[in-house]
Amino acid sequence: MMLRRDFLLASVATGLCALTGPAWADKTNPEKLRIALLPDENAATIIQNAQPLKVYLEGVLKKPVEIIVTTDYSSMIEAMRFGRIEVGYFGPFSYVLAKSKATEIEPFGVGVEKGKPNYQSILIATADGPVKEIADIKGKPFAFGDRASTSSHLAPRALLAKQGLIGDADYKVVHLGQHDAVARAVAAGQVPAGALSESIYRILVESKKVDATKLRQIALSDPIPNYPITLQGFLKPELKDAIRKAFLDLKDPVILKLFRVEAIAAATDKDYDVLRDMAKVLQLDIARL
Repeated sequence: MMLRRDFLLASVATGLCALTGPAWADKTNPEKLRIALLPDENAATIIQNAQPLKVYLEGVLKKPVEIIVTTDYSSMIEAMRFGRIEVGYFGPFSYVLAKSKATEIEPFGVGVEKGKPNYQSILIATADGPVKEIADIKGKPFAFGDRASTSSHLAPRALLAKQGLIGDADYKVVHLGQHDAVARAVAAGQVPAGALSESIYRILVESKKVDATKLRQIALSDPIPNYPITLQGFLKPELKDAIRKAFLDLKDPVILKLFRVEAIAAATDKDYDVLRDMAKVLQLDIARL
């Protein structure tokens, strides 16, 4: 005869199986796809600009699509790690960090701009400020974006290190979160110099969101592999194939503008080894970040 305690335990176990079984099955082929875009500008603006992408993907994949913009890079990494999003558009270094914590994620696409699958970081200074060249940064504050950003932190910080300038030893490290915040702070003279993605900087200037006459370019980084589009490795193979094809077949210039590219090409994890090398220059332990 089953004791009351054993009956209750058996009931709980059955209930857990009922909850976890179907949930796991749904995980490989979810009814809705959640796609996260980088929080490198205002979230409301990004979501609004992403509506054509949402409509396109829903039409091709025959599934509802939710566009998500996380509060910062770390939140996006954690969302991918714990399966709260299916597709993520990462910055190169934030992808490397995410891959170190969630080995199942797979990069499959990379933006092509001006015929190249890479871009650069731009180091800027206040036009009439004290920084005229890289050497002038010594002893002064320098603005970076998010800690997990490639073009507004890792690449420019590695460039400065190669010039003998070490953060928090030779200059004061200031993190402002978003690329546009860096450009605005430098233009306003709140910090004498900073770094961000060159492509984002050009867009900010062209759209008159920052005044180029108040800024000077002091350096460009080495080429950085463009932002990767990634997906969860646990998704069903046929769904992964459909997602890859949907992005790689993208031709609509309005949608491609969201990614600041002219096309999307195939990508692999090996393409991002250059970021792992940058981390070594800075003596960063990726696994601990």
